[in-house]
Amino acid sequence: MSFRVPLITILAGLAVLGAAPAGAQLLPSPSSVVERTGLPLPRLPLADRLASDVDGLADRLTPDALAAARLDRLAALVRAHPRALERDDQGQPVVRGEVLAVSPTPEALAKVTAAGFAVARQTRSDDLGLSLVTLTPPKGLSARAAIKRLRDLDPDGDYDFNHVYADAGLETVVAASAAAPASAQDGGGRAGLLDGGVAADQPVFTHVRLEQRGFADGGARPSAHGTATASLLAAAGADQILVADVYGKGPAGGSASAIVGALAWMAQARAPVVNISLVGPPNGALGAAVKALLARGCLIVAAVGNDGPAAPALYPASYPGVIAVTGVDRRRRLLPEAGRAAHVDFAAYGAEVKVAAPGGRPASVRGTSYAAPVVAGRLARLLDAPDPAAAQRAVARLAAEAVDLGAPGVDPVFGKGLVEAAAK
Repeated sequence: MSFRVPLITILAGLAVLGAAPAGAQLLPSPSSVVERTGLPLPRLPLADRLASDVDGLADRLTPDALAAARLDRLAALVRAHPRALERDDQGQPVVRGEVLAVSPTPEALAKVTAAGFAVARQTRSDDLGLSLVTLTPPKGLSARAAIKRLRDLDPDGDYDFNHVYADAGLETVVAASAAAPASAQDGGGRAGLLDGGVAADQPVFTHVRLEQRGFADGGARPSAHGTATASLLAAAGADQILVADVYGKGPAGGSASAIVGALAWMAQARAPVVNISLVGPPNGALGAAVKALLARGCLIVAAVGNDGPAAPALYPASYPGVIAVTGVDRRRRLLPEAGRAAHVDFAAYGAEVKVAAPGGRPASVRGTSYAAPVVAGRLARLLDAPDPAAAQRAVARLAAEAVDLGAPGVDPVFGKGLVEAAAK
């Protein structure tokens, strides 16, 4: 017997407001919003239009509808949390009252503090070779005005918003009788996970070593999305998982500063592969951290997002060198909601995906969030430690094992082909 969740849950990343960690939409799933904020989940126009047609959902996930839903979500999220969030000049949600400086010189820092900016936090990662300074603008200055002011004061500096990122998965059906996700494979590898926290008491993790740290207010907290992605990492081959909860509790979870802190931990811990099932706009601090981690020979695997082909390319999947993963259904057709990153490297199943869920009942989920960890888990079995040459060999081997889809050879839709959890 199965229990269908209301359509508003199916459209988690399409028409609901909230704030969470790893997936391909700009907002988190409803369950994660309730877990962290206790807020009700208002219905937005797209959900109302589709509420009477669950069976025809795929037909309604058109580029125009997805693009409209994306704009609705961005505006609704900021309206719901005006004290915590504001919008940048592109309409993206950012942490209110904070801007980021990437590796500023002492002279530049002295200049901006003399202009009224205050240092809220300052961290340095020797492993990434960068420092991140969170600045508080002068009273009454918006984030947009603050960034302009900083760039005027220090034209050679690297300043950006503290953007908020969200997960790339759509919850669909929770089934009491659904098949449990596969157990971790023998002889697995080691991987990092940037997401929400993981419910470690699930059977799929019996033989998996989990280490969890929190990088946002509230610390590491079990979440549905984090548990789901971790279970797929384990099933695909990772028997050691470093879980960085970048969401914690509150609407500012999933910030660029939290993600950079998590990436610094991955560098320090020498994680060979890192899965990131979250999406958002390009960001100077995030881009610098990703570039530094890739240079060490770590493989970063990221979901392309669920905002559809009309949405702009999302990050970190679109950064050069990041392994971008799209999703397909069980008939190996591209998910209509799958985003179009600047590049696509692999595809994996992103529909009717069986995952572990807090509370013990397995869940069936949908979204590119759940395609990415399959690729990351497989790569974790092929790469023991960060190493640029070995990382290239691991990707080449996985490509050789992938099932070619679409046009013969590598193509911009499916990349190098379909990756399945177990090698054939």
